[in-house]
Amino acid sequence: MLHAHGLSIGHGSKVLLRAMDLALNPGELVALLGVNGIGKSTLLRTLGGLLRPLDGQVLLNERNVRNLSLNERARAVTMVLPGRPATVELDVEGLVALGRHPWTGRWGSLTAKDHTRVQEAIALVGADHLRGKAIGSCSDGESQLVAIARALAQDTPVILLDEPTAFLDLPNRATIVRLLRTIAHAEKKSVLFSTHDVQLALDLADRIVLMRPGQDIWTGTPMMAMGSGELQRAFAGSGIRFDAEAGTHRFVTPDDRPKP
Repeated sequence: MLHAHGLSIGHGSKVLLRAMDLALNPGELVALLGVNGIGKSTLLRTLGGLLRPLDGQVLLNERNVRNLSLNERARAVTMVLPGRPATVELDVEGLVALGRHPWTGRWGSLTAKDHTRVQEAIALVGADHLRGKAIGSCSDGESQLVAIARALAQDTPVILLDEPTAFLDLPNRATIVRLLRTIAHAEKKSVLFSTHDVQLALDLADRIVLMRPGQDIWTGTPMMAMGSGELQRAFAGSGIRFDAEAGTHRFVTPDDRPKP
């Protein structure tokens, strides 16, 4: 569905990643990991067509994403960005319905099919109890559910999410990532999300994409990421120690550091 070929990303003269190749497959949940400032958000925005690549190209169904019209792109890829929606005056159903706009006619009127898709999206994310609630009164966790429901209502084969679990407590983070896994598998969508929650990514993602300082990306299963040592190298110097045998990680304390 989505392929990046020889992709270089960055801002102006600052290059964050060079000559990257990446493919997203239907029915797969992929977690994007890396230290702060390495370019995860830039990569997601470039894949989604919001930023122009420094070199290379991103193809959606074999068409360059930069050559698609806004409506064509909106029918192919959905992006869920951090932060609360600006349209806080809408209620939950009104915000989710915005996801249907790429599919509406010239006047933007919703058909019975559009309304059905909105209701299905709300139900799928488990947000039935939020129907009629003002977006401005939703909690962070509720807002994330609604944002994902809007992405589902948009009904695209590719969904890209930038830190969808930011500012949530552990139970809500787990709920969001389990939901993304269900969406990828049940709806046969390609779902890529960035996260700082390494353990949830290891436990629930089908595949890991590692952004490594000064190197190309690495991609493989969570088990491969742990067993190969690539995960440890990607986070070298961050105070995290990974246990490949247990499949977990912990934060290093001063007592754990090598003695002189």
